[in-house]
Amino acid sequence: MQTSAQASTTVHEDMRIPVRDGITLSARVWMPAGVDRAPLPAILEILPYRKRDGTAARDASTHAEFACYGYVCLRVDLRGCGESEGLFDDEYSEQELSDIEDVIGWIAAQHWCSGAVGIMGISWGGFNGLQVAARRPPALKAVISACSSVDRFADDIHYKGGCQLMENIGWAATATSWFSMPPDPALVGEIWRDIWLERLANTPDMMTPWLSHSSRDDYWKHGSVCEDFARIEAPVLILGGWHDGYRNTPAKLLEAGTSGPVKAIVGPWNHKYPHIGVPEPRMDFVAEALLWWDRWLKQLPTGVEDDPAYRVYLMDGIAPQTSYAHRPGRWIGLANWPAPEIERRSLTLGKGTLGTATMAGSVSVSSNIACGTGYGEYFPFGFGPGELPDDQRADDALSACFDTEPLHEATAIVGAARVRLHISADTSYGQIAVRLCDVAPDGASTLISLGLLNLQFRDGFETAKALEPGQAYAVALDLDQAAYQVPKGHRLRLSISPSYWPFVWPERGDSVLTISQGVLELPVLRTGEGPEWSCPARIRETTPVTKTTRTGQEDKRWVIEDGQQKLIIHADHGEVEHLGHGLRTASEVTEIWSIDQSDIARASSEIVWDRSLSRGDIAASTRVVTKMHSDSDAYFVTVHIRALEGVRCIFEREFTNSFRRDLVCRS
Repeated sequence: MQTSAQASTTVHEDMRIPVRDGITLSARVWMPAGVDRAPLPAILEILPYRKRDGTAARDASTHAEFACYGYVCLRVDLRGCGESEGLFDDEYSEQELSDIEDVIGWIAAQHWCSGAVGIMGISWGGFNGLQVAARRPPALKAVISACSSVDRFADDIHYKGGCQLMENIGWAATATSWFSMPPDPALVGEIWRDIWLERLANTPDMMTPWLSHSSRDDYWKHGSVCEDFARIEAPVLILGGWHDGYRNTPAKLLEAGTSGPVKAIVGPWNHKYPHIGVPEPRMDFVAEALLWWDRWLKQLPTGVEDDPAYRVYLMDGIAPQTSYAHRPGRWIGLANWPAPEIERRSLTLGKGTLGTATMAGSVSVSSNIACGTGYGEYFPFGFGPGELPDDQRADDALSACFDTEPLHEATAIVGAARVRLHISADTSYGQIAVRLCDVAPDGASTLISLGLLNLQFRDGFETAKALEPGQAYAVALDLDQAAYQVPKGHRLRLSISPSYWPFVWPERGDSVLTISQGVLELPVLRTGEGPEWSCPARIRETTPVTKTTRTGQEDKRWVIEDGQQKLIIHADHGEVEHLGHGLRTASEVTEIWSIDQSDIARASSEIVWDRSLSRGDIAASTRVVTKMHSDSDAYFVTVHIRALEGVRCIFEREFTNSFRRDLVCRS
């Protein structure tokens, strides 16, 4: 049962919501007709990406749709972002989460609200939705979270498996660029310039806390709902994509034992909501979400509590490509997770073999700056080609590889593979990248899943422990969740390497890892079959709220220059005009990732973001240049911000810092 669509909706462009310290946050609100006569449940999405221009097109495909079915929908900008007052401090800070609690309480107290509030979001909004749910505000009755994480340290863009990701600096650059832009003068009036200058003068140095806290301390525990899953009482619908960097959260929430019900859906998508994600097939997100909202916010008998716990798209193994329009496969619905339909198969590592013999000796592999060039990007957004993993053969050639015999039958891997190793290093530090690949008869190697571990965190992420060179340690790590069917006649390959640039920032020097024992524990769906589930197909179309006034292009290339191996990425996102209020926005980014061919410790990145907005005689733009380089002892970071009104520079600032690389505390 689902509520029927309403006849009309009124949109409020700048509803002001006060929080406890007196500042107000700006909300765009879709208000269904007749709400004054009968209060309705509300749906909140709150994040920093500028509702006025940044997420306007996306919001029209979700909130405007939900409002037609009897929900008051609010898209709110975080403090210090868009048209909201105040200053931004850090991601998922206490300030942010207490503001959201205040917003939920304010919404529930309005005459047009029934008192029931749901929160939804993707990525940043997916994170803070789960985090606020763990704080249990009384009016919060349901959550929908997409492409998010429950672990801010070891399964986020900072220190995956304890290894610093390139996305740590990449995301700092992107976020700083977002925060550098002014509010829309059409909403805040003549003070827009003063607000902008105050924000620029108080731009947070994102990298300082992220590099200062290089182990799992209280900074990262704050906002990591894995610290106490039972704190989450509100029902959660968790969504993910197999081509996204955040693919582990759905299974983790199902396994964790939250106090409220959890249902999970994972499709073939990238870092997008499933109705606009790629590769196809897409899902009618609005239809599926309405079933969730209607059950928990309106108490209607939609039957979602009887849905399979884990609905996943089982992708067919196909040739590796850096982008796909469509991934063949089928939907399955597992009634429970962990699922009795999944069996764990143990495959021992031999001398280059997998599952046929144990090691008679040992296998060694050295770090190499060229290993990692085939991975792609942590966050595939669909902006252009080259985002997904390429053929893995080049990386496999620089790794220790262990292959099965050709498979006698198609094998469906559903879940997280685990690898157990006895491993030593010739240094006091070390990292391992472990890849599970599907190797076709012609030799093409398709990435199925990846796992990372900083070996100094072998006993947990809270305390780093130096390695004793030459000493063998028993370590275990989980690879990312997957749902992938390996075709009959293909081989499985486990590839292990001590470096993985530029996905992972390299260690303080070259290292050699020696593997003396190992086993791969593989989660296999019995007989390759599974209960089918019919995913609601994407069928609805929404009226466009923006138009593209200039298109851009993306270019990605590898070069060797001056003894440096470089990855150069340039993405021009073009210019977009909002049809309702005429604001034009544009953005462009250039990234250069370099590593010294003779010294793996000497790596660097330079990321240049240009953003602009204009309307009539108003024009504002910023350039944010973020640089990071390393040697064997330290990281060095510089951020330069330059803001222009028209062609006149009105603000310029630079901050620099350095950070010690050795994780182990010395007395």
